[in-house]
Amino acid sequence: MPSITEEICTGNLGSLQTIPDSFTWNVTAEDSVLPPSSAGVEESIPVIDLSDPDATTIQLIGNACQTWGAFQVANHGISQKLLDDIESLSKTLFDMPSERKLEAASSDKGISGYGEPRISSFFEKKMWSEGFTIADSSYRNHFITLWPQDHTNYCRIVEEYKDEMEKLANRLLCCILGSLGVTVDDIGWGQKAGNSGTKLERGAIRLNHYPVCPEPERAMGLAAHTDSTMLTILHQSNTGGLQVLREESGWVKVDPRPGNLVVNMGDLIHILSNGKIQSVVHRAKVNQTRSRISIAYLWGGPAGDVEIKPISKIIGPLGTSLYRSVTWKEYLQIKCEVFDKALDAIRTVVNPSD
Repeated sequence: MPSITEEICTGNLGSLQTIPDSFTWNVTAEDSVLPPSSAGVEESIPVIDLSDPDATTIQLIGNACQTWGAFQVANHGISQKLLDDIESLSKTLFDMPSERKLEAASSDKGISGYGEPRISSFFEKKMWSEGFTIADSSYRNHFITLWPQDHTNYCRIVEEYKDEMEKLANRLLCCILGSLGVTVDDIGWGQKAGNSGTKLERGAIRLNHYPVCPEPERAMGLAAHTDSTMLTILHQSNTGGLQVLREESGWVKVDPRPGNLVVNMGDLIHILSNGKIQSVVHRAKVNQTRSRISIAYLWGGPAGDVEIKPISKIIGPLGTSLYRSVTWKEYLQIKCEVFDKALDAIRTVVNPSD
């Protein structure tokens, strides 16, 4: 995790009246790759009701995954109280003085704790955001530091959130795979493991804060990227900022809808589906008058030595595997080295028709 104990701490961004050069992005250059028609796009990612997950729902999810790589879900079963609790926890944390937050900073060797986005090292400019990652039990020690008297209650909220999100993620995965005519068992290493769900490592939670920005058009909350995992389930506060990239039309806003959750497809499901499901490129912009909170649950990824490759049933007897077999540990290392070129690095066929 990149260090944030620099001259300008991300924990102080909300108090700045101007943007320091280290935080100034050439956003025009970042958008230059987009088609000319992208200006003023009013598209929106699909919204899918999960209250009655029948064959039609599975078909809708499959279509959203293959055309967008993202969708919103309504009636997903996660209580509004739990969503409010995790958002309140996040606000309480990020409202603390920067010196206090730095006491819970992630270590050079660890992941959990307070710090900048993990993708920061791939960009010359800094991002207008701060966050707290919960990837293992070490977060409890950080919570004790932050809330000596109330850490037990905050840990309870986190564990309940993890449990509920894991259930929803498993449910969504079954629908996604079902839309492709396969099941979790067809993954090989993804068979059920008792009551704990699939043999995927339990997801990590990333609490994000995007402070008010005096010049939002010159700043970037979170730079464009794809997630490495199977999928990400995002709860965002009522301030917008999330955008997903669609090849046909450019950046599309994903405005918050009360109670809904955003589901983004990651690199792992892209590989398993042999490229049928899109690994969505997304970013976060900032706001001049309102700060924004989001809570990302990044789910999926087997043990490090497990090989991942396209599911054979999806390829078919005469089809071609677009990606070579790679261990999860190896793929994550490739992602650390080449970032947005990781999928290209393991691709075996440049054009499926070759």
